[in-house]
Amino acid sequence: MNKTVLAVLAGVLVGGGAIAAYNTYSTPYAEVVSATPITVKEPILGDVVASNAITEMRTGQREVCEDRVVETRQPERFGDKDGMVIGAVVGGLVGNQVGKGDGRKLATVAGAVGGAYAGREIDRRHEGGRKTTEVQRVCQTVSEPREEVVGYDVTYRSEGELGSIRVDRKPGAQIQLGERDKIVGYDVTWRYDGQTGRLVMDEDPGSRLPIKDGVIAVAGKDTPPKG
Repeated sequence: MNKTVLAVLAGVLVGGGAIAAYNTYSTPYAEVVSATPITVKEPILGDVVASNAITEMRTGQREVCEDRVVETRQPERFGDKDGMVIGAVVGGLVGNQVGKGDGRKLATVAGAVGGAYAGREIDRRHEGGRKTTEVQRVCQTVSEPREEVVGYDVTYRSEGELGSIRVDRKPGAQIQLGERDKIVGYDVTWRYDGQTGRLVMDEDPGSRLPIKDGVIAVAGKDTPPKG
């Protein structure tokens, strides 16, 4: 055989062996089909630098109570008509003593009417029964202007930047500015040699995962490539 042909065949054989050896000893990889972030909500906080109260004048109502000494009178036995009644009776009796016959009747009626009128006037001018005093709790609602705190202007520092916000309540050392999603891991689906599987990883896996000794080798979590 021609020496040139033998040299070419030898080169092909050597090259094929090298390729075979590379395929045998190279690290196999599983394809990453998807990597979905796993998130939780975390607050966005700011360190309070200063806070100033915002006030407004408003009209409000409040109840004011006080103890007062009140003077009262005891009620009369017959109420406020006893003078008129008694006057009519007495007047009628007096009139009945005057004259005879029809004249006596007229005198009796006139005496009753006059006595009732006189008794009524006495009642009207009468001050009542015995005076007494007692302490009573008297309350009333009053309206008055007053200064009220309606909010706070807060200056804060968050992630190295200053900002300001108005809040309803007096803040503490920190103030919550909102919420954001924090990635705590990845739900990964992989495929290798017709098989698929899933695992949770702390970091984004990229496009492929190494396989060592027949298992997915990532961050100390080995998963057999089985569907």
